[in-house]
Amino acid sequence: MKLLYPLSIQNDFVFNSSPRDFTVEEIPLYEFSGEGEHLVIKIRKKELTTWDMIAIIANHLGIKHSEIGYAGLKDKNAMTIQHVSILAKYEDRLKELKHDNIKILEVTRHNNKIRVGHLKGNRFEMRLKKVLGVQKDKLDSGLEWIKQNGLPNYFGNQRFGTDGTNWEDGKKIIEKKLKINDRKLREFLVGSYQSYLFNNWLAKRIEISLLLQKYSETESESVLSLPTGTLEGTKEQSNFFKLLRGDVMMHYPYGRLFDAEDLANEASRFAQRDISPTGLVPGMKTTRASSNAGVIESAYDESIPLQGARRYAWIWATEITKRYIPEKAHYELGFILPKGCYATNVLDVLRG
Repeated sequence: MKLLYPLSIQNDFVFNSSPRDFTVEEIPLYEFSGEGEHLVIKIRKKELTTWDMIAIIANHLGIKHSEIGYAGLKDKNAMTIQHVSILAKYEDRLKELKHDNIKILEVTRHNNKIRVGHLKGNRFEMRLKKVLGVQKDKLDSGLEWIKQNGLPNYFGNQRFGTDGTNWEDGKKIIEKKLKINDRKLREFLVGSYQSYLFNNWLAKRIEISLLLQKYSETESESVLSLPTGTLEGTKEQSNFFKLLRGDVMMHYPYGRLFDAEDLANEASRFAQRDISPTGLVPGMKTTRASSNAGVIESAYDESIPLQGARRYAWIWATEITKRYIPEKAHYELGFILPKGCYATNVLDVLRG
């Protein structure tokens, strides 16, 4: 799967996804009340998946894994800080938990169990290595572009497995060419195929945006063999990512869906980061794009026996920080992304 990025700076640097060089901290959706029958535990972990951590806590407390609430899944190959919840009656037993890769930072009372999605986003800290003078300038330039324009919201490589082929098994399952009895594994593989289709749709839309930087709407339609008028109203838009009539938009960073009809108005709101276009994660019971946007989207839509969704196509990194350490050739980078977004997208844009 070839993904397209809006920059062509061709920057080489080294990034090791490890607890020493990669930190992820969850930003809760709301403040915890300080009272109630649940305990919210702020935990720092390393070299463990969220599922590994939950299993360790559950086994220590002697409870079911499902009794532990969490907002999102965090990387194994990073130092991560996240919140989980348990019933307050286990507080004394929790104090006895000792594990080399788990540290409890805070414990707070709250009124309810944490649920999946109960977070605003994540704060990422990354150390890039072997960054020499010219590369440092390219990183500075790339970060400035991201600050001004945002970045594509591809699904990360984690969705596709070590060799990047999980989606192929997911496709075979849908086509009834492969049978997997384990429901969770089956849904994971089919979900990988959903992600593959979304990523390819997004790559096509970025290809369109890149073409429109050099060619007219009519010329771009010809190059891409699109029906005449598909790209009407795109060339004049100031944003890098061009909207099409019929795009399914969503208020940003969360909110309701609606169709793009007045392109000039929606493009202005998009530039102000009030709304953003969404792409289809194909499946059941989800909204499809219409009109010109539907022409593009339909090529990446399939009948999939899982719940479908709309996912932001374009996002913005906020609170971007940087620090260059010339004697070590290290470039320390920090930023916040909305929930469900991958830090590797920032690195991929910076690499070009």
